[in-house]
Amino acid sequence: MHQPTPSADLRHHTIEAPAGRLHLVEQGTGPLVVLVHGFPESWYSWRRQLPALAAAGYRAVALDVRGYGRSSKPAATEAYRMLALVEDNVALVRALGEETAVIIGHDWGSNIAATSALLHSEVFRAVGLLSVPYAPPGGPRPTDVFAQLGGDEEFYVSYFQEPGRAEAEIEPDVRGWLAGFYAALSADTMPTQAESDPHFVNRTGGQLRDRFPGGRLPSWLTEGDLDVYAGEFERTGMTGALNRYRNMDRDWEDLAPYSGAPVKQPSLFIGGGLDSSTTWMADAINAYPATLPGLADSHVLDGCGHWLQQERPDEVNRLLIDWLDSLTWPESPKV
Repeated sequence: MHQPTPSADLRHHTIEAPAGRLHLVEQGTGPLVVLVHGFPESWYSWRRQLPALAAAGYRAVALDVRGYGRSSKPAATEAYRMLALVEDNVALVRALGEETAVIIGHDWGSNIAATSALLHSEVFRAVGLLSVPYAPPGGPRPTDVFAQLGGDEEFYVSYFQEPGRAEAEIEPDVRGWLAGFYAALSADTMPTQAESDPHFVNRTGGQLRDRFPGGRLPSWLTEGDLDVYAGEFERTGMTGALNRYRNMDRDWEDLAPYSGAPVKQPSLFIGGGLDSSTTWMADAINAYPATLPGLADSHVLDGCGHWLQQERPDEVNRLLIDWLDSLTWPESPKV
């Protein structure tokens, strides 16, 4: 069993991976825990988890997913397919001198973590999913499903499909757009049910930001935090991040051999009670006995929005550490 060790300062470094280069931020020693962020974030979304996991005796590593932050940004849209992101994660574990790891993801990172565990059970021995529930590959073509949502309005995933379209909205004012997007999905600033849903766009020339709440930042986001996120996207642009959405049909084809497949490793799910990802995918959560047979616990945090580990860091840290501590670890993990 591992023993907690004093946490060290954050260590930034890069590794060679199929993406070209992956930027990692690491803290602590012990069993390896890989943290995968979602859209539109970076390693920084795990800033409250890295020291907590390190203090609990884990080697916590948060990466910039390809196309984000200081990681490489391939030019081709298809370079952001799920299979490529999974191989980046495998390369990360190997580059750190490890054979296995636990992988934890939020938002798109949840999908990436689940697929990594599904395709490489020999590497990813357990998986934690935040905000977005696991739903096995298969079903109808994703863009067909999203095109049918909203009626006279356009679902944001469909809005993101055309290269350059969302970039034209976001990039002239990255900081303002991010502030509105974060606020739209945060418990203390999200629109009420009586207001327009920020997940949809008016089909006649509308933009997502038309429905963002204005006036104040969510309580978890300081001006300094927003500066960090905005600075990364102002430098890299938004295309790498948005290309994840533009590969959903490609993923559907790539993962067809795994249609309906469960993730059998030990798993954990944490969702937000006010998060549309949790409420819209309630059927996926209800199916967990079949799709996540190794599930230890499924938690839905009352009154919490989408940005779980930032909105409720102490609660999420406790749930993650309790789950990690319950796992069976190698007797002598590499450090």
